[in-house]
Amino acid sequence: MWARIGYFSRETMVSLRRNVLMTVAGIATVAVSLALFGGIMLLSKWVDHGTERIKGGVTLEVFMRVNASDAQIKDVDAALRADPNVKHFRYLDKEAAYQEFLRIFRRNPDITRDITAADLPPSFRVAPKRAELTNVVKGEFETQQGVQDVTTPGEALKGLIDVTNTVTWIFIALAAILLGSSLFLIVNTIRLATYARRREIEVMKLVGASNWFVRVPFVAEGMVQGLVGAGISVALVLGLKHWGFDQAFADPGSFFGDFFVTTGDATLIALYVLLIGVVIGAIGAFVGLWRFLRV
Repeated sequence: MWARIGYFSRETMVSLRRNVLMTVAGIATVAVSLALFGGIMLLSKWVDHGTERIKGGVTLEVFMRVNASDAQIKDVDAALRADPNVKHFRYLDKEAAYQEFLRIFRRNPDITRDITAADLPPSFRVAPKRAELTNVVKGEFETQQGVQDVTTPGEALKGLIDVTNTVTWIFIALAAILLGSSLFLIVNTIRLATYARRREIEVMKLVGASNWFVRVPFVAEGMVQGLVGAGISVALVLGLKHWGFDQAFADPGSFFGDFFVTTGDATLIALYVLLIGVVIGAIGAFVGLWRFLRV
């Protein structure tokens, strides 16, 4: 048994070295395609967790007009205090709104350069007693004098989810195309390897070697290409989780402060990526060996 394993290992390495350029191209394409797949899976988990948290702590914003009078602001304040559907609320004057604006767009100085506190409307950040009362409270205040607009998390989340779904399908399509390309490269690599060793294979079959004995090194070659490519993509995905989702969006005060990806999510996605890489390599090898699979 160990002698056979040693033989298969040596033959696999010989095949990999014999077609170095095709092997590297196949590994690189698998790595890029699975990195795209893993990245979009992380993005999906990130959005799922964030939307669930936001829905659990739902609030709405009552934006006053920029030129709303003090009397109109006091009327809305009194109405909120008297509303039985409102759990609590917080008033943000122009200066508070300006400070939040600066914090949200701190990485975009071009946006904040020409804006002053006087340009921004005051607002009320309102928490209804129950999430299902959000639209009821919205309907009560969007017609109040001096109110410009009332926005709910559902509107912001819908926009975010729509954009995420669009990006997801685009990246899935790109990943599928690249996976198809990697499969094509693995198939051609295996075909080149079998063609280079066709006489040796014919001799092996003449002396009684079974079809599976002939196939194993080539199948292992395809699986190694898929596994190495998947391993590279796993490193990229884990790096994206750490330096992207964990650090770039780690500000608890920002809109994305409630969005996160757990280590368990990243680990499960990494396992999926590895499995897909091995499967792609095995399928490529079997397709490339089609003539030798026939009885």
